[in-house]
Amino acid sequence: MKSRPVSRRPVSRRTMLRGLGSVTIGLPFLEEMHLSNAAAAEEAAVPVRAFNIFFGLGIPAPLQQEGFAGVLEPLKPLRDKLLVMRGVDHVRADEKGINAHYDGAAAAFTAAPPEGEAKAGGASIDQMVRRQWYPGGLPPGMVPTLVGGTFFRRSRVCRYVHSFNPDGTVAATMQEKPRDLFERVFGTVATAGDAADDNAQRLRRSVLDAVVDEYKYFTSVHSPLGATSKARVSEHLERIREYEQRAFALKGKVPEAPELPAGSRLLHGGAADPGGEGIDITLEELTAEWRLMAELYALAVTTDRTRFGSLTFLAAGERIRLKGDYAYEGRTVFAFDDAGQRKRSGSGGCSHEWWHDFDEKKSNEQLRAHAHLKLREVAYFLSLLDTPDALDPNGKTILDNALITISTESGDGRHNDVKRELSGVFHAITGAGGRFKTGQLLDVQAEGLDVYNTMLATMGVTQRLGPGNRPLTPVESIIA
Repeated sequence: MKSRPVSRRPVSRRTMLRGLGSVTIGLPFLEEMHLSNAAAAEEAAVPVRAFNIFFGLGIPAPLQQEGFAGVLEPLKPLRDKLLVMRGVDHVRADEKGINAHYDGAAAAFTAAPPEGEAKAGGASIDQMVRRQWYPGGLPPGMVPTLVGGTFFRRSRVCRYVHSFNPDGTVAATMQEKPRDLFERVFGTVATAGDAADDNAQRLRRSVLDAVVDEYKYFTSVHSPLGATSKARVSEHLERIREYEQRAFALKGKVPEAPELPAGSRLLHGGAADPGGEGIDITLEELTAEWRLMAELYALAVTTDRTRFGSLTFLAAGERIRLKGDYAYEGRTVFAFDDAGQRKRSGSGGCSHEWWHDFDEKKSNEQLRAHAHLKLREVAYFLSLLDTPDALDPNGKTILDNALITISTESGDGRHNDVKRELSGVFHAITGAGGRFKTGQLLDVQAEGLDVYNTMLATMGVTQRLGPGNRPLTPVESIIA
């Protein structure tokens, strides 16, 4: 007699998370989470997500016209999932006496000028979407807004934070070290020296230890999961353990507790921006820490620990003196040596100056290499949301389903023409579940305010950015 396959009851993601102890570490999407009844279907629906990705200094508008044959090349593998928008205008965000490093960065994702040094002029795209779709707050245990990044310029918050509340205040504390981002998302690793009544916590060697018994159950013979899902749960646990060890530099188990985790290898705080003169950094130092940050952030998204926020790769007006050989797809692109090539020290030797020297009649070799690198690192993060680990219940990836907006501070690095500086600001967006066109390089030739409000309206957001008496001019060309 032929044996019948074992029938497994659908498993609720929420129920599993509730069973995983006090530290919620998220789960990958499992086959058993495909539920059939109406209530379960609502739970399994693709969540609404919105993230802002910022990179500093920008891409001069003339270089954008070269498409994927130029500095946009790193986005080419993802071109079918992106809408690249050229000709986006943020001139309305100009403030007299302030250059695009400030007002252009503040306008990114808000379409408004800054309000002083610590506030934006209004809400950012992600927070507008969050308030519309989750007016009562996100599910318990989630990080409401996750803000992180790798950057060094410190003056003016809008240089590096890109998620803002309606009153212009930052939506969440910026996490700029891998261990801090890990703690914000997955809990803390306690260390020796904690209070005596926290002894039990102090004995934990990992944030996973609190839930290991539940994970053992879900991967055991008694588990309601099938073989494929058991394997995914096991891989997920090991993946978090790997990231934890990388973020905290744990050196193995000890009888009591791990040693105090090693700090970030990069400079932070005032040391990262000594009088605005810039810092020396190697390509390996920069990209190694950024990629760990990007991987941790992506892990937070794929495990559904957060659905909104921003991620920054280098601040507006970033000042670094980069050094190192840069390769892409097996070919050498450039040998970075900013200080040596500029024959200057201090701020004069920083990559920042290549943007001030931009001339559309020249080769702009150094600027091109830096811009190419920036988009390579942005593409690296985006690709992490387009893997089998990033599948949603509809069978598509998070990159397909989320609204991800990528932008920068200016369309021209020279400070001698405000209109030119704040016109042609690079933008790219994902399809947001089929709401927006993808696979195109589109010359929208529109105000950023109208582009953003069109995006919000298409996402079902009823509120609008900008002055209440300003009529909305929809940018229909971006809507699918």
